[in-house]
Order: sequence, then structure tokens, then C-alpha cells
Amino acid sequence: MKRIYLLAVLCSFASVSYAQMPKTKDTAYNPKFNDTMRFGNVMIIKKNKRAKNDTTTIIADSVTPKKNSRVSTNYGVVDIGFSNFDDRTNYAAAGSYLVNRPGFPPLGEADLKLRGGKSININVWFFMQKLQLVKNHVNLKYGLGVELNNYHFRSPISFRENGLIPYSGGMQTNAPFVFRDSVTFSKNKLAADYLTIPLMLNFTTAKQTGKPGFGASIGVSGGYLYSQRNKQESNERGKQKNRGDYDLHRFKFSYIAEVGISPVRLYATYTPNSIFEKGLDIRPFSIGFRFSNW
Repeated sequence: MKRIYLLAVLCSFASVSYAQMPKTKDTAYNPKFNDTMRFGNVMIIKKNKRAKNDTTTIIADSVTPKKNSRVSTNYGVVDIGFSNFDDRTNYAAAGSYLVNRPGFPPLGEADLKLRGGKSININVWFFMQKLQLVKNHVNLKYGLGVELNNYHFRSPISFRENGLIPYSGGMQTNAPFVFRDSVTFSKNKLAADYLTIPLMLNFTTAKQTGKPGFGASIGVSGGYLYSQRNKQESNERGKQKNRGDYDLHRFKFSYIAEVGISPVRLYATYTPNSIFEKGLDIRPFSIGFRFSNW
């Protein structure tokens, strides 16, 4: 209260500065007949200075401007692309993981060839965030999501977790294996799904988040394998979905990159190590389009 009385006294002796103020609910402001003074967050408005019944209003403005947050969040980012892999397997030393059928050629690189147009990669990122490092032009970009990889094979190969090995005299095994099947599949895919955390260094020409601009990101990602299955369709057996442990590594490390202009950009990933623990040296890569607000 003492501060308000003091300011009211100062109002009558201080020089008046004119300012244009918007019409508010508290004060009907007219720049022709009103005077204003500001002391920090306190504003004094003297209304109707030419009238006998002039009044003085004191407004304490306690609201300070909000600073722009250095962190911005984007939800529901979606990738749609194609999956493939670099096959560096030494088939002569693949061991018992590959089961060869008597009377047929041994399994080789040709049996692991993919149907390129059907091998799809779909990623759904629950969220992605950018932390500004240098204004808005250099950022740390990270997130959390799932990677869904579908590898469609041309040859009738089948994956098994364990069990009776075909064409080997009924031998039983507790180890995963791959064999050439006796039927023709219209669909034969190996699906590998990962819970993934990407971490990238992002560069953009946009002056503000959400504004158009060219951007590029490069970094790494770590994924945890939570599902693997061999899904097949044939006239002889119908639809089958075989779930199991096919000797894939539980963890996957990849190099990742993206480039383009929002809201659509290109993305690419490459895994420098085999996703199989033994037997096969398969190094996946994918490329496609990313749909994102930034």
C-alpha cells in the first residue's frame, strides 16, 4: 500500500510520457486525453486529463514475457520405406545353422535374395525432440519408437527355433536352423521388430522450429529386438505365422541419417554388424520417406 501511495504522489510531479495502449477491459484508453507512466511492472494511467472529474488508475503488471523453450517435441513421426541387407555370409563355413536337403543344391547366397518391392520398412516414432545447441540451426535430436522390418525371400526357405531337422534322418535339435522347404510359398517373410532410440546431430536453415527450411541429421540408433517371426502362405499349408528365436541378436546398432525439407524428407539406416548371432552375416539397411512436422 505504501508503494501505491508513493507512486500516486510522484504521478502529480513527474513529467508525463505519452504512449498508445490497446483498449482493455480495465481501462478505456484514449491517447488524446490520457497520460501514462510506467515504473517497472507498475503502470499508472491518468484518464480524462482535460475534464474536472479526472481519475487515476494504477495497474500492476506481474506477467513477464515467456522465454522460448530450447526443447521442441514432435509426436507421431512415421517412416515408410524399403528394407534390404548386405549379405556377407561365408556359406562354406555356416555350420549347422543351414540345413541342406539331400538331392538338392546346398543353400547359398541366392536363397537369401529378397523381393525388393515387398520388403517393407515401417517405423513409428512415438515422439522426437530437438534440443537447441546453436540458436535454431544446430540441434540435438532424439526420440523413441519402433522399427518394423519385413524381409520377403524369393526362395522357399523356412526358419525354425528348434525341433526335428527335415531330411537329416529325423535328427532332433535344440538350436535354431534354416532349411529349404518342400512347398512353394506365395508369401515368405522374416519379420524383425525393434524398440529403438535414435540420437542425431541436426542442422537446419530454418530460423524457427516449425518454419520451412532445409535440414539434415546424422547419428546413431540403438534397438532392442522384441519380436521375430517367419510368416508364410502357400496352397499346401495355408497361412502360417511361426514365432520363435531364430538366432537374431537382441540388440542392434545402426548408423542413421535424414535430409530434406519439412514435412517430407529422406531417411536411411545401415547396420554395420550382422543381426544374426552365428551362421549368417546379414547387415540390414533401409531407405524411405519420413513424414514429420520438422
